[in-house]
Amino acid sequence: MAAMEVSAERVAVSGSRVVRWLYLAAGGLLVAIGVLGIFLPLLPTTIFFILAAGCFGKSSPGAYRWLHSNRYFGKYLRDYRERRGATVGTKAASIGSLWLGIGAAIFFVHVTWIALILLVIAAAVSVHLLRLTTLRD
Repeated sequence: MAAMEVSAERVAVSGSRVVRWLYLAAGGLLVAIGVLGIFLPLLPTTIFFILAAGCFGKSSPGAYRWLHSNRYFGKYLRDYRERRGATVGTKAASIGSLWLGIGAAIFFVHVTWIALILLVIAAAVSVHLLRLTTLRD
């Protein structure tokens, strides 16, 4: 299965054992949140798997390969990694939850400069997601 192979060049494991364990723990937590996102409509999925892949890439080549070759959510990562894109539903859910989260953060944190930074980040991420190729199921 050539599509499921993961290049070792993409994995840059950290030299510190403590840092590797922290990345591994963060990756595991992000995978758990991503799995919740499969079942909870307002919680995105793909972004948490992408972040988990980044953490696993810094901590464990085996965990990185497992995540990318997983039969349930490896497809999301492969589609994103290979720049194939995302489905309309994935884009809509990601952008919607992004703005919902940013809106909540701005509502609770009444600091103007933080709100401006969050708005710039949300706008940049939205543009990035919208520019991805739209995949048809």
